[in-house]
Amino acid sequence: MPVQASRRPSSTGSAAPSGRIAASIPVQPGRSGGGAGGRPPGDGGGAGRSGGSGPAKKRTRRKDPLWARLTVIFGAVLMLSSGVAIVGGKVLIGQATGDIAQRNLLGEAGKSDAEGGASLDGPIDMLLLGVDARERWAADDVRSDSIIILHIPASHDQAYLISIPRDTQAQIPPFKASGYTGGTDKINAAFQAGARNGGGWEGGAQLMAQTIKRLTGVSFDGAAIINFGGFKNVIDTLGTVKICVSHEVKSKHMSFVDGKPMWNADAKKTGKRMTPVVHKKGCQEMEGWAALDYARQRYGLPGGDYDRQQNQQQLIKAMARKATDGGTLTNPAKLNQLIKAAGKAFVLDTGGAKIEDLIFTMRGVTANELTMLKTNNGTFNSNGQGAEALSPETMEMFQAIKQDKLAEFIFAHPEVISTRK
Repeated sequence: MPVQASRRPSSTGSAAPSGRIAASIPVQPGRSGGGAGGRPPGDGGGAGRSGGSGPAKKRTRRKDPLWARLTVIFGAVLMLSSGVAIVGGKVLIGQATGDIAQRNLLGEAGKSDAEGGASLDGPIDMLLLGVDARERWAADDVRSDSIIILHIPASHDQAYLISIPRDTQAQIPPFKASGYTGGTDKINAAFQAGARNGGGWEGGAQLMAQTIKRLTGVSFDGAAIINFGGFKNVIDTLGTVKICVSHEVKSKHMSFVDGKPMWNADAKKTGKRMTPVVHKKGCQEMEGWAALDYARQRYGLPGGDYDRQQNQQQLIKAMARKATDGGTLTNPAKLNQLIKAAGKAFVLDTGGAKIEDLIFTMRGVTANELTMLKTNNGTFNSNGQGAEALSPETMEMFQAIKQDKLAEFIFAHPEVISTRK
């Protein structure tokens, strides 16, 4: 049974169809955003909670890092063990997650008491931000090109992943912490605008969450920033993940030198022959570097960034499945290694709920039930002026998320379901 820790009351909407939760997004915290990280593969360059109707009070936030070690993404993965007992129970999980960097990543985009506050009783909405930060880049000059909403209905037995296109035109509100005065830009620029001038990754996430809430109406229970470099270590801890490549694609970022995969910039410095990394069509077991490199590609794919969105969702699902089917969740040694790797990959905000309660609340979700959804029917949607915009159908989908009626929406619009395995 899901833990009834204190979260928002269940909405009037019915539960959604089967889907499993998967969280995946590593981070390389910068400034107030969190800890350090190694060089991650990536191709992008990259305030308080409001909400609800009526005079809703803002929920209080914990100041101590009580949960750290389970990333929203991977934390979510561990939460979803559908019938598989998590080793050691809540006590062990509480101890193991004590070091993860916790920050206020939501600001004004968090759910108010009227929307459920820190309760775990109702639907759960998490914002997952993938950041591609490299050692040679300034920590506050990075965009978030991976923007994923993880929705878990009040039944806590399914989960959905919905990606927001990085080029979606959005009104980005003013942000005092970084001195940003507001404006219209691609939505992935919101993170950069919030992180500059000392805002750090915490400010970047807050401004992104605030921008998304204004655009879609969805407010959040928690968030995670994931550094793709740190995420590699999580996959390596699992060994490999099974990825089904839908379209052959040549890497825009990596090449082989003497049989070793390297960043193109580093490979050029060797002065040796560079052989392009090519991801061949078909299902295959991928090591961490290969899985992440494939999930970062958008050039050379027929659907561009929309294909990349689905590939990233596929990777999250593959990691969740591997953690569950590979026995990691029931092996104390493997679980400890996984938690340590995840702790270096994320910055986390659980909105006041204890991570162990969050994990047990969502343990009814399984990797095979994770449902991946498409925005804009998986293709570019113009606003009539050459910029990208969310389609009316997609806006209706976000409204269904807000009302916890996503199951009904999907039943009426089956075309939004991604066919990736």
